[in-house]
Amino acid sequence: MPIATVNPANGETLKTYEPMGEEELERRLQLAEATFRTYRTTPFAERARLLNKAADLLDEDGQEIARVMTTEMGKPVKQARAEAAKCAKAMRWYAEHAEALLADEEPAESDVRDSGASHVRVRYRPLGPVLAVMPWNFPLWQVVRFAAPALMAGNVGLLKHASNVPQTALYLEDLFHRAGFTEGCFQTLLIGSAAVDDVLRDERVKAATLTGSEPAGRAVASTAGEMIKKTVLELGGSDPYVVMPSADLDRAAEIAVTARTQNTGQSCIAAKRFIVHSDVYDAFTEKFVAGMRALRVGDPLDEGTDVGPLASERGRADLEELVDDARRAGAEVLCGGERPDGPGWFYPPTVLAGITREMRIHREEAFGPVATLYRAGDLDEAVLIANDSLFGLSSNVWTRERSEIDRFARDLEAGSVFVNGMTASHPAFPFGGVKRSGYGRELSGHGIREFCNITTVWQGV
Repeated sequence: MPIATVNPANGETLKTYEPMGEEELERRLQLAEATFRTYRTTPFAERARLLNKAADLLDEDGQEIARVMTTEMGKPVKQARAEAAKCAKAMRWYAEHAEALLADEEPAESDVRDSGASHVRVRYRPLGPVLAVMPWNFPLWQVVRFAAPALMAGNVGLLKHASNVPQTALYLEDLFHRAGFTEGCFQTLLIGSAAVDDVLRDERVKAATLTGSEPAGRAVASTAGEMIKKTVLELGGSDPYVVMPSADLDRAAEIAVTARTQNTGQSCIAAKRFIVHSDVYDAFTEKFVAGMRALRVGDPLDEGTDVGPLASERGRADLEELVDDARRAGAEVLCGGERPDGPGWFYPPTVLAGITREMRIHREEAFGPVATLYRAGDLDEAVLIANDSLFGLSSNVWTRERSEIDRFARDLEAGSVFVNGMTASHPAFPFGGVKRSGYGRELSGHGIREFCNITTVWQGV
């Protein structure tokens, strides 16, 4: 895949970039290693000052970088502005909380005495240069939720971004440099996917984080395992959205529309499989389908647009194949289901009912504005359907019954359970999945400690 900005709204190639040569890549790896030696000793107060400055600059740049993101990957521009604002918020959260999250820990005095020590402490030390392999769907947020904690922990970052968002990738390097971070603290590597393996094998790179597809995760995990390097993977998702009889149906249906179509449905944590109790199935379906039909599809730079184009022609073709396979196998198309005429990689909000386990869309992730509906006879069946997936990133549950909330929280196989609300990531809460959705956690104290050397310091009498 060429490194290029191709406008998904019309297919026009706007900018192309040559991949970095071996000499430039080597220079950047040397710079990362050298910078880490000094940056790791920078006081937390100085790191926080720099990160807060980056947040201020990002707020100033919000309108401009939002248009860049929209032009590169097609998300509605109002959502792109919200993404930029969220990134600035996360930077400030880590600038404020990182020192406390990484404070030395002291074991119980009885355990210290039992070990024969006069003093023991557990210290969190940075690892070094960390490679981040990031996707195009949230081209700022996916990077910042790695970069903010990594930089506050004293690590340095090497970004290999998706090849269709090169301007956003270069902007991020420039943002941290303008904020005052030393040049080697955060660098963008304009390289193709084939070059990732060599970078990860380089002894100067100490760990890696990847957000992306299952095949990409396998490749990075395989190499990292061979090299004995720490990884965090956030891969695909096919999140269940369970609606029980006690739910506020109007609210559940309204949020369901947003949960399925935000970012044109191109989100790992988007609700994708809507599992509705038989008692309220018909009422929910009517409200949900009406909401999906009412969405405005069009130019993502238009402030009134709800759903923009898919990010790539291949992505739209993959989505069409899933819908066509389900239709041939007997699924009922309640709305959408046909690509519109005209330029750009648009696909309408679509709802499919009558899904069976034999259909590909039941097993695979639909990365676009296509929802699947399931009817559940009771709570047990709802849990069974929800867990009948290779993925386990997040989940949504709508119920007012305390006992049902407890059951879903206990039994759903997912990294998060959101009750009466839409799944979202927040810097204060751990984020990540189970099963083929990956491993490890981003955000919160759990996330910042993923790329630390957790060191026991034992002092004798």
